[in-house]
Amino acid sequence: MAGQENQQYTVLYGRLSQEDERAGESNSIQHQRTLLEKYAKEKGFENTIFLADDGYSGTNFERPSWKKIVEMIEAGQVANLIVKDASRLGREYLQVGYYMETLWTRTQKADHETGAADNK
Repeated sequence: MAGQENQQYTVLYGRLSQEDERAGESNSIQHQRTLLEKYAKEKGFENTIFLADDGYSGTNFERPSWKKIVEMIEAGQVANLIVKDASRLGREYLQVGYYMETLWTRTQKADHETGAADNK
């Protein structure tokens, strides 16, 4: 993996709990992936990877792919993180807010022109 430590990715993240699965196709992992890949392509995001946690509750942040994303963010390997909506990050909104306001901004340069500092 030499040379990969400086590489940055646009991470496309999907999550589907067993409860969400009962809600139907609109939230399926495949649907989220298709939607996110289309969005990333249309908006010009490059070097994308898709990670998902299928069958994990949004109240549990001990999800394998989510933990991998946090490790990647802390290592400076994530340029962007794109989700279908904030509930895909998690259902514990205080914890989601923590990740959005502290973990993410502390690992990014304060760039007011692109909005990276305020998550816009």
